Amino acid sequence: MKPYDDPNLFENTEKAFRYRTDAELRRARWLFKLIENPSTVAWGKKMLALADKVKLPYQWAVKATVFRQFCGGETMQECISTIDRLYQYGVKSILDYSVEGKETEDDFEHTCLKIIEIIRFSKDKPAIPFAVFKMTGMGRFALLERISSGETLTPEELREWERVKARVHSICTEAATSDVPVMIDAEESWIQPAIDALAEEMMWEFNVHKPIVYTTLQMYRHDRFPYLKDLLLRARERERYVGVKIVRGAYMEKERERARQLGYTDPIQPDKASSDRDYDYALRLVVDNLSTFGLVAGTHNEESCRTLMRAMDDYRIPNNDPRIYFSQLYGMSDHLSFNLSALGYNVVKYVPFGPVRDVLPYLIRRAEENTSVAGQTGRELSLIQKELKRRNA
Repeated sequence: MKPYDDPNLFENTEKAFRYRTDAELRRARWLFKLIENPSTVAWGKKMLALADKVKLPYQWAVKATVFRQFCGGETMQECISTIDRLYQYGVKSILDYSVEGKETEDDFEHTCLKIIEIIRFSKDKPAIPFAVFKMTGMGRFALLERISSGETLTPEELREWERVKARVHSICTEAATSDVPVMIDAEESWIQPAIDALAEEMMWEFNVHKPIVYTTLQMYRHDRFPYLKDLLLRARERERYVGVKIVRGAYMEKERERARQLGYTDPIQPDKASSDRDYDYALRLVVDNLSTFGLVAGTHNEESCRTLMRAMDDYRIPNNDPRIYFSQLYGMSDHLSFNLSALGYNVVKYVPFGPVRDVLPYLIRRAEENTSVAGQTGRELSLIQKELKRRNA
């Protein structure tokens, strides 16, 4: 029987949690029980906003709970022990500077320099094979929105956009120089056209000999699979490589609400089955044309992992082929990451870091995601409890 046909493939909790102590698992169990309740997450979000507004010291409580579960530390140096521990079991890391919501030129310059610092830090470190950034870390959301909608920019906005492009270009230049591929995250659909255009511009410039710049496709959007097929054709015309991270997506409620309020066609798939279908179609398309692609499959879905494993096997692609990575978030889906790694597949975890206050939007999203994704928290809880029982802990 092939590993992907084994119904118990991802049930081995000894492998999944061998890097975690008993105390860490008990703390994770408590946390997932807490965020299992949507009303608890909503209440916590309101309390944190209030505490921030009245300047109450709340960072210590966040750092001891959700931050510890989902982040590697406040600085790159603090993340080293996490990176080393993951790598000991064959799981690699992506240092994700998860500071969000900044709006000034000084902030954007600081973030740009931080991403370059991460790339240089990652150079020649097999444990850190990629870097990543968000375009909203390089420029204003409102500017990306105006560009995406096709509005005419003012002279000042044109100069501002040139500065955004210069930051992105400097990051991609450093990625090419250091030979550390860099991924550009996907964001809301109404700013994505500007992100797509600039990501493509960077790919056509830097992906000459192999994928250095990766774009990200959210397959819960119904237009992304056609976009991927078109991207393949244009890459072949230019004799360039495509780096692509394929995910399902993280903004569904926000996307649907905005479409409803403004009266335009909902960009989200009609149901989960459609998202799953296009996600797996995208995996197959990439593997079918792997000579053109580099792939990071960002997924917490067991069946999609099996789909990619099966596609690789169909083409006799080695498990450790450097063009294909499975990816999950730190603090989640260890049953996927470590069981895949044990079979020799390339696996990488997003390891967010940054000051507690600045990464709070990321942490709230993780808590909300675990609450809203059907079965996510229950799955995490059941596996943690199974392992604690196996350890008699």
